[in-house]
Amino acid sequence: MVTTPTAANSVPNNLLQTQTIALDVTGMKCAGCVGAVERQLKNNPGVKSACVNLFTGVAAVEYEPETIDPQQLAQKLTKTGFPSQIRDSDRSITQANERSQERRKQAHQQNLQQLVLAGTLLLFSSIGHLHHLGLPQIPGLSNIWFHWGLATLALLFPGRNLLLDGARSLYYGMPNMNTLVGLGTLSAYITSCLALWFPNLGWECFFDEPVMLLGFIFLGRTLEGKARDRASTAIEKLVALQPAIARLTDKAGLVEIKLPVEQVKVGERLKLLAGDTVPVDGVVLQGEAAIDESMLTGESATVTKIAGESIYTGTVVQQGNLIFQVTQTGSETTLAKIVKLVESAQTRKAPVQQLADTIAGYFAYGVMTIAVLAFGFWYFWGTQIWTQVLEVESHGGMVMTTTPLLLSLKIAIAVLVVACPCALGLATPTAILVGTSIGAEKGILIKGGDILERVQKLDTIVFDKTGTLTVGKLAVTETLSLGELDPVNILQLAASLETQSNHPLAKAISQANQQELLPVTEVTEQAGYGMAGKVDNSTIIVGNYSWLQQHQVALNSLDLNSAQELTKSSKNLVYIAQDRELIGIITLADHLREQAKSAVNRLQQMGLNIVLLSGDRKAVAQQVAQALDITQIYSEVKPETKAEIITQLQQSQTVAMVGDGINDAVALAQADIGISLQGSTDVAIETADLVLMQNSLAEIVTAIELSQAVTDKIKQNLFWALGYNAIAIPLAAGVALPATGLLLSPVLAALAMASSSLIVALNSLLLHQQFTD
Repeated sequence: MVTTPTAANSVPNNLLQTQTIALDVTGMKCAGCVGAVERQLKNNPGVKSACVNLFTGVAAVEYEPETIDPQQLAQKLTKTGFPSQIRDSDRSITQANERSQERRKQAHQQNLQQLVLAGTLLLFSSIGHLHHLGLPQIPGLSNIWFHWGLATLALLFPGRNLLLDGARSLYYGMPNMNTLVGLGTLSAYITSCLALWFPNLGWECFFDEPVMLLGFIFLGRTLEGKARDRASTAIEKLVALQPAIARLTDKAGLVEIKLPVEQVKVGERLKLLAGDTVPVDGVVLQGEAAIDESMLTGESATVTKIAGESIYTGTVVQQGNLIFQVTQTGSETTLAKIVKLVESAQTRKAPVQQLADTIAGYFAYGVMTIAVLAFGFWYFWGTQIWTQVLEVESHGGMVMTTTPLLLSLKIAIAVLVVACPCALGLATPTAILVGTSIGAEKGILIKGGDILERVQKLDTIVFDKTGTLTVGKLAVTETLSLGELDPVNILQLAASLETQSNHPLAKAISQANQQELLPVTEVTEQAGYGMAGKVDNSTIIVGNYSWLQQHQVALNSLDLNSAQELTKSSKNLVYIAQDRELIGIITLADHLREQAKSAVNRLQQMGLNIVLLSGDRKAVAQQVAQALDITQIYSEVKPETKAEIITQLQQSQTVAMVGDGINDAVALAQADIGISLQGSTDVAIETADLVLMQNSLAEIVTAIELSQAVTDKIKQNLFWALGYNAIAIPLAAGVALPATGLLLSPVLAALAMASSSLIVALNSLLLHQQFTD
C-alpha cells in the first residue's frame, strides 16, 4: 500500500538542506547549448540553481538530496544529447581528473578529423571553380555532379554528427546553433538537388554552400576546443602537485613500502626525505625538516616542521626527513580543496555572459519563426497583393513566371541560409587569434575573449607581493660586524660554510660572497636551524637565534637590540659566531622588481585603485606598500582568504588580480581578470587570463591597452555580424521585393553568409595594423 505524507510529517521546502554537485558535461557547442543545459537542470524538481561553463564543460548544480538524485540529472542530460556524469570526488584528485582529460582528448581528435575532412572537400570544391578566375578548367572538377558528390560527402561524414545533434535538439524542444546550421545546409542541399534534377524550375545549384558552411563551423569549434583545453590545464597543474607514490613506514621508520597515493588511509604513517613532495595532509610524529610552503603562504623562506605540526599536500621538503601521520586524503586534502575552489571560480559567469547565453538560446527559434512567417505571408497574401513578384527575368532577358509555392519556399530557404551564424561564430575567435599573436610579439599572452570585455571596466588591481611586486628570492642586503672582522670577511666565513648547504638562505649568502672560499672541516647541519664547522681551528656557527642558543653563544643586550631592530625592518637574520662569540649578523630580504614603482604609478595615473595582498608578515607588506605609495594593504592572508577579499572587492568594483604563486590560483580564478608573470608557477600561469611573458610589470599597462583594442575589434565584429543579420534576414524575407524586385535567392544568401564571415576575418586582421600604428 502506498501512503501519502500528511502535512504534519512533510518537510517544508524552505527547510530542506541543499547540496552542490559538479557534473562533467560534453556535447555543448555554443552559448545556446549552455542555456539549454541550464534550463533542463532547473526544470527538475529539487534543483535550486544551475550554472554551466562552456569552456570547462562543468555544471555546478545546487539541489535537494531528498527530492532528486543527481544521477538522474546526469541521465536526463545524456538522453537529450549532452553526455554527462557526476564528477568523482571519492577517489584521489589525480584519478578524478583522468576521465575529463580523456574526454577532452577524444573531442579534440574528433573536431580535428572533421575539420581536415571538411577542409579537403572545400579545397576540391574551390579548385573546381578556378576557371571562373580565368584559369584553365580542370576536367571533371567543374562538373555539377562532382560538386553534388562533394556536398553529399560533406553532409554524410563531417556533417553527420552536426545534423544529428541539431535534429535531436529540435526534437527535444531545445534548438541550438547545430539546428540552424543543419536546417540551412539541408535546405540548400535539397534545393540544389531539386534544381539539378528538375531544371525546369529555373533554380541555380549551389552545392558549394554546405561544404563551405561546414568548413567554417568546424574551424570555429577547433579554436573553441583549444580554449577549453587551456581553461582546464590550470586544474591539471594543481593535480600534478600531488605525487603518485607515498612511502608507508612503521613506527620506527625502518620498514618502507611504496604504494599509490590513492591507497593511503587516514591514520597511517608515511616517511618523507629531502626533495620529496608531501603526498597527503598530516601531522609530524618524528624528525625535523625545512619545508617550502610557498604554494600555500607565498613566503619565500622555508618553514621548519617538528613533531606536532601540520604539513600539507603539494609542499616540498627542502632539507631533513620526518615521519608523519595521515590526517586527510583524497578530496579532503588542502590541495584538493584549492582545486575545488578554482573550479568553482571558473564556473561562475559574468552577467554579460549570462545575457549572451540567454539570447543565443532563443536565436534559433527566432530565425525559424521568421522563415515560417515569411513562407506563410508570401504564399497566402504577398503573391496576391503584389502579383508582379511572380515574374522573374532569366539570364537571357526572358520573363518567366514562378508559382507562389516555389517563391515562398525559396524565400524561406534564403532566410535559413542567410541567417547561418558563421559570422557570429567567428567574430570572437578570429579577433582573439590576431590579438594573441600581437600579444606574443610584445611579450603578452592573452588567453581568451571573455576577459577582454571586462578589462575596460577595471576599477581595482590587486597585487600579490612575493614574486610579483618583489623578485621572490631572498638576497643579502647588509652584513653587520659586531667585532674586529670586516663585513667582507664575515660574509666570507659564512659563505665558506653555507656553500655546502641547499637551503635558500645558504644559497643567497653564497651568491653574495665575492671572496675566495675558505677550507671547512667537521661540517654539521640541522634542518631549520643552521650549520657549524671548523675554519682555521676556529668553530664557526651560522644560523638562527635558536641555533646559537644550542651552541651556548653569548649574546649581550646590545646585540639583541640590534637584532630586534633589524627584525622590525622586515629582514631575515642569519647570525655568525666564532668560538661561541657573536661576530656578525647578515640580513636578507626580498627586493622590489625593477619596474614595480613605475608600473604602479602609471596604473594609478590611469585612475585605477591599487591594492597590496600578501601572505607575508604585516611589517614586510607595509614596507613594500610604503615604497610603492600603496595605501590599501592586506597582509598575513591565506589562499582562501585571498579569494574572499577579492569577492568583497567585487561587490562594488571590477577587480584584476596580479599573482605568481600556487597560493594565488584561487584568487586569480575568482578575480574578474587574472594576471600573472612568465616566471610564476605553472598553476598561476594557467589560471591567469593574462600572462606577462617578459616578467615586466610595465607590460600590465600594455596588456590593458592591447586588451581594450582587441575588445573594440570584437565589438566591431559582433556589431557587423548582428547588423548583417538585421539587414540580410529582412531582405531574404522579401521586404524589398515588391518595391525594387530585389530578392536574395539561396545562392545570393549563401554568398552573403560567406561574405559576412570573410569580412569578420578581414576586420580582425586589420587589428594588427591598427594596434601597431
